[in-house]
Amino acid sequence: MSATLGRNGNGMADQQVPPRRDEHGQDPRPYPRSRRPHPHPGPRPHHAAPYPGPQPHHAVGYPGPPPPPDVDPYAQDGRPQWIGPDGYGVPPMPTGGPSDPDGGDDGGRRVGRRRALAALGGTAAVVAGGAALAMTPQVRGLLGGGAAVAGDATGTTTTDGTSARPSGQRPSTVRTYTEQNESYMGSRAGEVLKKNAPTGGRVYSGPAQAAAETKVTVKTALSKDPAVHLARRLTFGPTAAVLAEIKQRGIDGWVRWQLEPEKIAPTRAELKLAELPTLKLSVEELREQRDQLNERGAQPEREMVDATVARQIWSDRQLFEVMVDFWNDFLHVAAEFDGGEVYRNSFDRDVVRKHALGSYPQMLLAANRHPALLLYLNQVDSRADAVNENLARENLELYSVGVDGGYTEADVRQAALLQTGRGVQDGAYVFRPDRHYVGKVKILGFRHANDSADPKRAEAAIDAYLTHLALHPSTAKYVAQNLAVRFVSDTPPKSLVDRLARTYAANHGQIKPVLMTLFSSSEFWAAVGQKVRRPLEYLVATYRTLGVSPDAAPDHDNGDNRRTPYARGLRQISDKLRELGHHPMGQPTPDGYPDVYVAWTSAGTMVNGWNEANELLAANRTVFTHTRPEKLLADPPASAGAYVDALARRLVRQKLTDRERALILDVAGVSAGTRVDATFDGAITAVARAILASPQHHLR
Repeated sequence: MSATLGRNGNGMADQQVPPRRDEHGQDPRPYPRSRRPHPHPGPRPHHAAPYPGPQPHHAVGYPGPPPPPDVDPYAQDGRPQWIGPDGYGVPPMPTGGPSDPDGGDDGGRRVGRRRALAALGGTAAVVAGGAALAMTPQVRGLLGGGAAVAGDATGTTTTDGTSARPSGQRPSTVRTYTEQNESYMGSRAGEVLKKNAPTGGRVYSGPAQAAAETKVTVKTALSKDPAVHLARRLTFGPTAAVLAEIKQRGIDGWVRWQLEPEKIAPTRAELKLAELPTLKLSVEELREQRDQLNERGAQPEREMVDATVARQIWSDRQLFEVMVDFWNDFLHVAAEFDGGEVYRNSFDRDVVRKHALGSYPQMLLAANRHPALLLYLNQVDSRADAVNENLARENLELYSVGVDGGYTEADVRQAALLQTGRGVQDGAYVFRPDRHYVGKVKILGFRHANDSADPKRAEAAIDAYLTHLALHPSTAKYVAQNLAVRFVSDTPPKSLVDRLARTYAANHGQIKPVLMTLFSSSEFWAAVGQKVRRPLEYLVATYRTLGVSPDAAPDHDNGDNRRTPYARGLRQISDKLRELGHHPMGQPTPDGYPDVYVAWTSAGTMVNGWNEANELLAANRTVFTHTRPEKLLADPPASAGAYVDALARRLVRQKLTDRERALILDVAGVSAGTRVDATFDGAITAVARAILASPQHHLR
């Protein structure tokens, strides 16, 4: 993102979101009577209903200069005030023009208003931060009513700079945005974590050899069992079944098995996802059935989140689900943006899941033709004479080379010009030649004549640019860095990042070879205990280790004929994750969730997670079937100390330290030699909850 990340009292990034859009890419609200942007950014409230009507608007997303308080951003004739080097003024722009971004020709004054919205950025001075580019008269006239005249964006005078980010300077130099993981790791806690990072390593012939040859030297509370370490990192939490599978197949065989998810049979819980009625509906069907779904209380974007949680807990395709979660943070589109109820499910299925273990260049190309991304980042508003730069900027800053990838503001502007013409109509991607900028571009080493608005040639130019981005050396490094942070440590060694980047480049952005290099590297196996579970990861791991079943308990009272117990149970989990501030695709801004420990340090969140573990142990959610805590062990030992040891091996896959064991015995008010029954003399729930609050369950 282009905004400096703020922090609030809960340790979460301040939330700012793109403006509301209907499925046509238009803002459904009436124009504000004052015609002035709201000056204060703020978070969009969560949907209270499946398909809500207009919500109160905030100037949101990205910082931008509002008009002076005494200036109406619209002239009396409906033309936009132009943001130029001298401030606000009326440009020589005709009021007529082509049709609106996704609905028929409106003509006259209304079209002028919509062009004004595009130029000034919706009801704010910028549309979610995409500055309306002040261009030369030649460029401004491209859509003036005649045929497009080829321009030359490489020589366009820059007029859209600010004192915070002057035109033509690298964002990383100006520092209006600090990459979030790096900003967190620059803290005092981050400096402590860095001391545990290995300084170097090497790659072996395969994961098994790397595991056997690597000596773990870091201090950690976790056991150094390679199978458990592998399960902690490549799944959402070890289970007895996962560890048995690793033992049976061997480390190399299990990793290869996980890298071919299409060959892994769906579990019963995955088959039960048929109980979520919107999950398999196409965009067209979701649009046609909106009213009926609304009457039934079905919310497509929320059911997609529910299904994601179900797969994380119960799917055997665990590495695939970990990678889906990774890409949903890396190439992030929020689940609940305006339009998400129609388009986000398709983005999950046709972009992220389709390419999660495939080609990142293909994923980026697919994303940039998908209505979800085009609406989320306002590309539908962008046209040659009123350019919105949101998607162009995030393609560079978040989705490819990264904020320090070497691009300039001039690169952002030219990319934004090149990408004009892409939009959404009748629920589908469409290219509009009359809105495409024609003229030479030069972007981060990519050059193209871009001399035609013919759809085939113009789209080929855009795709060539995006492919160039996806295969850029800075992208290779950026993807490698993020993968190393996800799987190895918050401060991965440069040796590993460089190795992964070389593999990415050599394999043209294919992900499986990069992962195999990662899992065959000594740095991966040396980093036992160097990752802390984020709130979602903690809760999902708790469900997995307690063996919660997706079937309703025998004593469950349905009480809701519209939704099955399974569907309601999944919604309860996702609601709890919302409460914890971490649910799938929940970050409203395009940067996704941070993946480092110090971004999530919150006593309140930790206690809330422990309380949820207590709910599961108490079997209070009858929508699922729970194993009673006294039944977690088939044959519990008779002495308290031995019972704690056995229960720890069952829940966290290892013994606790002597100190931790003593603390848990204190919770029950007994000594190690005290004889106890299967209920731990009535204290079994408290004992199990204390084990699930231990470092051994928080670390992965």
